[in-house]
Amino acid sequence: MTLLMEPTLAARALSAATEITTAALSGGDPDAVLDSVVHKAAELAGADLCLVMVRADDGKVSVEAAHGSHHEDPRGVVLPAESAAGQVARGGVTVVADDMTTDPRTAPYVPSELRRFGPFAAAPFGSGGRVLGALAVYRERSGRPFDEATVEVLTAFAAQVGVVLALAEAANDRHRITLYQERERIARELHDVIVQRLYAAGMQLDRVRRRMRKRFASTDATRLGEAIDQLDQTIEEIRHTVRELRSPEPETAEKPAATDLAESARAEVRIAGELLGFPPTLELSGELADIPAERADHIRAALREALSNVVRHSGASETRVTLVRDNDGVKLRVRDNGAGVPQDVQTRGLRHLEERAKRAGGKFYLNSSPSLGTLVAFELPLDKRAS
Repeated sequence: MTLLMEPTLAARALSAATEITTAALSGGDPDAVLDSVVHKAAELAGADLCLVMVRADDGKVSVEAAHGSHHEDPRGVVLPAESAAGQVARGGVTVVADDMTTDPRTAPYVPSELRRFGPFAAAPFGSGGRVLGALAVYRERSGRPFDEATVEVLTAFAAQVGVVLALAEAANDRHRITLYQERERIARELHDVIVQRLYAAGMQLDRVRRRMRKRFASTDATRLGEAIDQLDQTIEEIRHTVRELRSPEPETAEKPAATDLAESARAEVRIAGELLGFPPTLELSGELADIPAERADHIRAALREALSNVVRHSGASETRVTLVRDNDGVKLRVRDNGAGVPQDVQTRGLRHLEERAKRAGGKFYLNSSPSLGTLVAFELPLDKRAS
């Protein structure tokens, strides 16, 4: 197309495009930006109506924004891939018609909402590999057709603004991914560091309370018990925060990195050993370095709760932790030779593990007696997602 732009019109188009570019790349509301696009385009083209139509994967185009002196609201109208707007969005070539209701290229596809319009022009909304759809302008049937200079300005404006919006959309996707990754990092720090330290502090306080029970005044013992309960509650609240940080997951975000469950198990066993006064035996089998994060979180919580019960209630002199990955999934066993879980002891944590296993499509069972000690078993498949 030859350069026919009238200087004043070209300057107005450049000014409008710059204004929209600034709004789009500064994170402006997408709907407001599109509204500005159709408003500016209608003014530049001297049109009675301007539409932004966005192309779907199947080639159809749908009206996403509209501006003009029309009575019906065409937003949401869908045109087939064979329509002029569909071809513009697919082929990247501007289409112009003096009267779209009689032109054979456009007449079969004019929806009822647009039948009172005649002169029509549609330009690719974007350029190259970044065409989002079509920018179309209309005049009433009594209006004059769009001249070549106006069409050229419209085409240039649509190309520039469409590319900018495509880039802004991609930048927003990258921002969402970065944000999700940062949320995942914070969640991991909370889960792996803060919760672990609170858990260790709680068990240490509990040991002090049990060892010094006879030396504490009743009020001091009660206060210490309340402090331990508050730590447990804090741990639960942090775990809830972790779940909130990790959900919902943006569709474009990468999945959380797989977890080295063997390293996590060693850390949990090391803390328990410090509190027990002897190192539990740890047996690892199978590939544990690429366990999905959600699965690893379940296993780690089960191991932590089982070891917590050993420290707090068992009086055991031996503890064995077995962690195995095989074709069926991951299997955790924590066995001790202690006095079992007392009947009058609150087993809320163990009940939570049972519920956790059920939600995740796994299995949990507990076998405990004063003569045989306690066995906690927690199994998860790797081909199902946790809820």
